[in-house]
Amino acid sequence: MTVHLDLDAYFNRIRWGGDTRPTYETLAQLVRAHMRYIPFENLDVLLGRGIRIDIESVQEKLVRAQRGGYCFEHATLFAAVLERLGFEPVRHASRVILLSPRTEAPRTHMFLTVPLPEGTFIVDPGFGALAPRVPVPLVDGKEACIDGERHWMVRDEGRWILRAQVRSDTPVDAWVTTLEEDYPIDFEMANHYTSTYPASPFKNRILMRSLTDEGRVTVMNRDATIWRGDTPHRFELEDRRALRGLLAEYFGIDLPEVEHMRVPGIPEWARAAD
Repeated sequence: MTVHLDLDAYFNRIRWGGDTRPTYETLAQLVRAHMRYIPFENLDVLLGRGIRIDIESVQEKLVRAQRGGYCFEHATLFAAVLERLGFEPVRHASRVILLSPRTEAPRTHMFLTVPLPEGTFIVDPGFGALAPRVPVPLVDGKEACIDGERHWMVRDEGRWILRAQVRSDTPVDAWVTTLEEDYPIDFEMANHYTSTYPASPFKNRILMRSLTDEGRVTVMNRDATIWRGDTPHRFELEDRRALRGLLAEYFGIDLPEVEHMRVPGIPEWARAAD
């Protein structure tokens, strides 16, 4: 059975009423709206539910169930939307090098390139706290900036590196790619590894990001930060109930199951349920 994207439901999810012509302006505004209203989170991985990345499963979770997701879910949904609007997105994988040398980092991140008359742009709504909120030109050193955040691509022989400067004085290398086109089976393999391999960061850490009218909210394990403009409020989540409350308030998600969630990266949360 052919599954169709429910474009009206998606537009309702991201509160979209703007232009739908396949132009740079439409692309840029869609990226911002998508990231504003669909958060980044890996809770289903930690809850042991597995992650399915066919379009029906992705829209059921991110659109109808009002949940968030991680890169494979965000990029799959956004690519389907772009194609319906007449864009021609290309799907790629990259190696995340924030914490690992490129020779030790598997190709487990999904992002898109979108060709337009103005040039080709990187679109990456599913990169968590460092995701660019605007399309990034695929031009060596040309910056894409918004609200003090900077992203740019760096040519490295036969590879491209996404460099980011977000809420920090120091730029970081985020991921590296050869920009070859990847196919659904490649992402199925990478998604399986990312969501099930015992040493995967997504199996051992709570990783969440939500954008708000005032700024953003980020969570890494028990460490939460609420940004209002350039001012951060950092605190530690006391327990799972505090996590559930934060989810409801800032992510629009009420997930009672997190009160019993095991997180290997948080020793006291990895024991038997409270």
